[in-house]
Amino acid sequence: MNTLDYSCSPSVERLYCDHHDWLRGWLRRRLGNAADAADLAHDAFLRLITRPASRGFGSFGEARGYLRAMAQGLCINLWHRREIEQAWLDTLAAQPEDHAPSAERQAIVLEALHEIGALLLEVPPKAGRAFLMSTVCEMTAREVAAELGVSTRMVRKYVAQVMLRCVQAQACQTATALRGKTLV
Repeated sequence: MNTLDYSCSPSVERLYCDHHDWLRGWLRRRLGNAADAADLAHDAFLRLITRPASRGFGSFGEARGYLRAMAQGLCINLWHRREIEQAWLDTLAAQPEDHAPSAERQAIVLEALHEIGALLLEVPPKAGRAFLMSTVCEMTAREVAAELGVSTRMVRKYVAQVMLRCVQAQACQTATALRGKTLV
């Protein structure tokens, strides 16, 4: 049986002792919120623990640079999630109350929006825009092409690229869900 070892190596423990307070302070100044800063600092060190790439660093500055870069990525992810949540809340607010989805349905839609948002960050910006315009806005390939300044063939290629990434992401989720389960 393959199990993960979540115990801290001496290097991660030393890294935590040397840099956690500094990272939390840096994040607090960046985010303007102590609770979010504490959460993201925790997430940064959790990544170091769960990913064996947390090797020793050559210097104090190198360790802080690595942590700062990782924390910056976590901040961007947080801001992106909040933008998606705000757009969803704005959409809900524009709906008549009697047409509002249940709390469970709202949570499902929000989670799906987060997954799609994260996926769109992984593809080229024009591909993401083409996908959103054609699927969400229901624009034709010709309309999307005119908006993006590309050919309709390129629009179809962009949409196919994002759809392929969606299928790959679903396959990854299925594989992750099946990991550790015995298949009969």
